[in-house]
Amino acid sequence: MGLARAAPATFPGEFHAVDLGDRTATGSAAREVLRGGPVDAVVNNVGLVRPAMIGSADLDDLADVYGLNVRVAVQVTQAVLPAMIERSWGRIVNVTSMVTVGRPDRTADGAAKAALEFCSRAWAGELASTGITVNSVAPGPTETKLFRDTNPEGSASAARHLAGIPVGRFGQPHELAAAICFLLSEDAGFITGQTLRVDGGGSIGAA
Repeated sequence: MGLARAAPATFPGEFHAVDLGDRTATGSAAREVLRGGPVDAVVNNVGLVRPAMIGSADLDDLADVYGLNVRVAVQVTQAVLPAMIERSWGRIVNVTSMVTVGRPDRTADGAAKAALEFCSRAWAGELASTGITVNSVAPGPTETKLFRDTNPEGSASAARHLAGIPVGRFGQPHELAAAICFLLSEDAGFITGQTLRVDGGGSIGAA
């Protein structure tokens, strides 16, 4: 189960997940989001991960990961802003990652997610007077299908991830969805430009 399945059960409204399919159709993302009409809230979430040390980082991989995380978020956000500004209300949440506090072997996705956290702060300042909030949610290892595909139970990589989580377990998609849905709510209207870390304490020891 992933975020796209957990969020509709948590969010008290109509929720539509846009699937990028082969992860290259970035130009169509904004059009797909607006297909059903004006949008009140957007969650920019891309789960593409390509771990690499700096010595072996592939520039094409870096471009792909950056483009899918940052460019698509910009395109989608630009598409929904006019209607949000007209209604003087909107919520934008960018899903980033625990790796933005500094993790080895994560050059591509760490750089992209860190850029997205900057975007959240910058957009929050630009849009603060419009009734639109912009925040980030930074999850730690969460037991989605994507995570398990690359970190099977009992694998060395799963054990390595788990060793860095003080609560001693992986996150569940519904826990991540709950954090996101709070930031989408009316009650979260005084929170903007922030990064909420949903990581079981994994970022506590970060410098």
